Amino acid sequence: MKPLAHSLHAAVDRRWLLPLAIGSALSLLLLVALTTFPSPFPSTSTPSSSSSLFVEHKLAPTPPSPAAGSPPRIAFLISGSAGDASALRRVLLALYHPRNRYILHLDAEAPDSDRTSLAADLASHPAIAAAANVRVVDRANLVTYRGPTMVANTLHAAAAFLWGHAGDGGSQWDWFINLSASDYPLVTQDDLIHVFSKLPRDLNFIDHTSDIGWKEFQRAKPVIIDPGLYMKKKADVFWIPQRRSVPTAFKLFTGSAWMALSRPFVEYCIWGWDNLPRTVLMYYSNFISSPEGYFHTVVCNADEFKNTTVNHDLHYISWDNPPKQHPHYLTVEDLDRMVASDAPFARKFHEDDLVLDKIDEEILGRGVDMPTPGGWCAGTRENGSDPCTMIGNTSLLQPGRGAVRLQRLITLLLSEEKFHPRQCK
Repeated sequence: MKPLAHSLHAAVDRRWLLPLAIGSALSLLLLVALTTFPSPFPSTSTPSSSSSLFVEHKLAPTPPSPAAGSPPRIAFLISGSAGDASALRRVLLALYHPRNRYILHLDAEAPDSDRTSLAADLASHPAIAAAANVRVVDRANLVTYRGPTMVANTLHAAAAFLWGHAGDGGSQWDWFINLSASDYPLVTQDDLIHVFSKLPRDLNFIDHTSDIGWKEFQRAKPVIIDPGLYMKKKADVFWIPQRRSVPTAFKLFTGSAWMALSRPFVEYCIWGWDNLPRTVLMYYSNFISSPEGYFHTVVCNADEFKNTTVNHDLHYISWDNPPKQHPHYLTVEDLDRMVASDAPFARKFHEDDLVLDKIDEEILGRGVDMPTPGGWCAGTRENGSDPCTMIGNTSLLQPGRGAVRLQRLITLLLSEEKFHPRQCK
């Protein structure tokens, strides 16, 4: 019976050979036709479109906005810790503009009452309440200055800006700028927005270099653990006895922890359609002072972004030579040098230092406990009233001397001598 069964089985198999051969031939012809001849149906994308590369539409990067058109919007993260609520509020008012977006983060070392009071105080301001463009993080992160928790907090805020906020159009912005409670602006927002409105919106202002020098031995090769990743109390990082080699899959870059990042690059870091941001993030989770290397290493190892870098952090900072871990605190004696730097921001300041009053009075034209005035302020100035309690045309800009200074700096940074020769070197 076995030979008969085998013959029947072979006969059945042969019955399917002809249909199978015909079907295969037709499939091959169809595949050739589809890949050789134009489709008779209209295409929804051009060959240069990258949308087909992504599994989900929301993962596709947003094309940079053209320089012409409406003024850009800036998304500001302003961070602080215990005792910084008042300073955070002052920095916000100095930076405030209804077009922009703001996230204020008091880390978990600050009591919840500080966050609650800060949010309630800001919500009582007529313009801030009307624009609904300021958020105080209620579920605060624990941030260790020298550890990766600062990077995690920055990414958290960036993701929140991308997600937006119901009803406030919060996802509409062009650049992301991170500041702290010890920073302060040296230009008005009308100055900043006016100058940035002339720029390509894919530029990333990030101080960076691959000449890491002593940092290779003291930061790249050691392995550290940040307790802030898993503890509720802040503590300094601790060191692992073993050391590691410098990575070969990507090149290390270092620089300033303060930056102005384009929306396309922020989306690249958050949405992660390429694995590079995640790979680098895992590496920097055990790296001392990772805020001074993570974004720099990502942007300079990504082919689509390495030519968008402007090698400057937009800050005036006074360092020792060689620099120590922290810069000098700025005072009135530093004011002329700050202004002469043409930078739009400076750090570090003690809370309510006299120099901040001088900046308010002589540079920002800002009254006590008032937002920095601009073309958007539609209220009256009679009897010393604050004109910025009412929002007018938010696209109306009134740039002043700060715009001239900032334009001078940007022109220098984008010159042939400074721009491409200093990118990711």
